[in-house]
This record gives sequence, C-alpha cells and structure tokens, in this order.
Amino acid sequence: MNMLSRSALRSGAYLASLEGSEEPAWTREQIEQSLKDTLRQRPASASKDVWVFGYGSLIWYPALVFDRRQVATLEGWHRSFCLRMTSGRGTSAVPGRMLAVEPGGLTQGVGLRLSARLADEELRVLWTREMIFGSYRPAWTSIKLDDGSYVDAITFVADPLRAQYQSDATISVVSPIIGAASGPFGSNAEYVFNLRTALARSGLFDAYIESLAAELDLRANASVP
Repeated sequence: MNMLSRSALRSGAYLASLEGSEEPAWTREQIEQSLKDTLRQRPASASKDVWVFGYGSLIWYPALVFDRRQVATLEGWHRSFCLRMTSGRGTSAVPGRMLAVEPGGLTQGVGLRLSARLADEELRVLWTREMIFGSYRPAWTSIKLDDGSYVDAITFVADPLRAQYQSDATISVVSPIIGAASGPFGSNAEYVFNLRTALARSGLFDAYIESLAAELDLRANASVP
C-alpha cells in the first residue's frame, strides 16, 4: 500500500506505519488540535474556501481533492532541506533531510484551493500527512497567484524550536546526507529529482533545488565504476 495515498492517510494506516520511529509520531488528538489552532488564526480577509501553498511533494502528489490549482509565489520565504528525517525517506541509522521553507527570498510553487464544502475533510488528510511529527509550523501566508491576485494560504514552514530542525541546509552539507539516505518511501535523492521535474513541468525554476539535484547527479555518477 502507498502510505501517502488518501486511503492510508484517512484510515490511520499511515500513522500506524510510523510506529516505533525514532521521533514519536503525534497522536490524532495532537494533529487535530494543531488544525483547530491554525483555523482559529485564520485571517479575516481569507475566503470561505481554503488555499494551501505547495512547494514540495504537494506539487506532484497532493492526495487532496481541490477545485483550483494555480502557480503561485510566496514572497519572503525560501526552500530549505533543514529538517532531519528518520522515517519515510530516511532511517534512524542513516537520517535524511526533509524540505521546508525558511525566512528570506521567495518560493514559487502552487496554490491549491479546497472548497468550503470539503475543506474540513481535506485539511484533516493534509494535517495527517504534514504534521505527523509536528515538524512544521502551519502559518497563514499571502501568496501571489499567476493571475496577479493575492490570497491567504496555509503554508507549512520550518519551526526552529523543533528537535528535527537543522540550521545548516547549504548544498555542501545536505547533498551527502540526502545522497545516502533512503527509507520505505524511497530514496531521499529521488524526492529532490521529483521536485526538480515537477517544477519544470509547471514552468518553474529554483536555483537551490537545481544545484542540489546537479550535485546529487555528480555524486551518483562518481559512485558508478
């Protein structure tokens, strides 16, 4: 079973698959409380529909029911592999790095609109996927859609207070870590390559991701006799 499928996320199979991991998974109650807290902070200007900003795997595999998808820009934040990962695409023995966004620069990705009618269910699916270890801080941000309009959107940003946070996410530091790590969901490097492809298909480019993918390519080729 694909542990990131809608059925696995909704049934609890995804949560169960992470039992015994080095970092204890959040309970359903903790995940639900995080969602409630975030919705209480919803800006007055936000629409009844809920926008989510995707900058990583939500671009190519959202596993959500949405009624609109647009290329979008998040100003003031940049991509960063700054979260230590011991499950999914890493293990306790060989940890990987998980993607987040940190302050500074800008990030181009996609805005996904969840209809007001389905938002409650879809956000629970999303929170189970993204907040399984509480690694992120869900934040309301303003994103610019490719039609020039701005909307309030939920973005999962890095939380420096969490144990998983690693302050140095430079390419020279993370490339050997990502190049070595793999887990039940596949290799850590595969995630980077998937993201590079997904960005290109949306007509987007991220210098950090492109440089990291190029470095991973070099390392992989150098290891081939």
